Amino acid sequence: IMADLNLNGRIKVKTLKAEFKKNWNATLRVYKGKQFADDEATLASIRTGDAKGGELKVNGNMKVGNFEEKVKEIFGVTVQVANSDDTKLSNNDITISAAGRE
Repeated sequence: IMADLNLNGRIKVKTLKAEFKKNWNATLRVYKGKQFADDEATLASIRTGDAKGGELKVNGNMKVGNFEEKVKEIFGVTVQVANSDDTKLSNNDITISAAGRE
């Protein structure tokens, strides 16, 4: 069963990455600027630009590109979805759960 993931600004980077992996077996890369974000940081603490804030409900049927855009829009954080062993970035047009099967 694919669970939904509820994101808010208080979630830690490492928790988000772990939950993402557990739910969909895909790898989530989280950035602060051009660097990878600190695992102990919260999403709110690494935001850039005009994040509108709030919550995001993510499910495995969401397209990779839509998910990446929404995280940027709501949290002001750049993320990229990669395949399960983190060797390649996922195509924006596939679903998150499909990304975990690549």
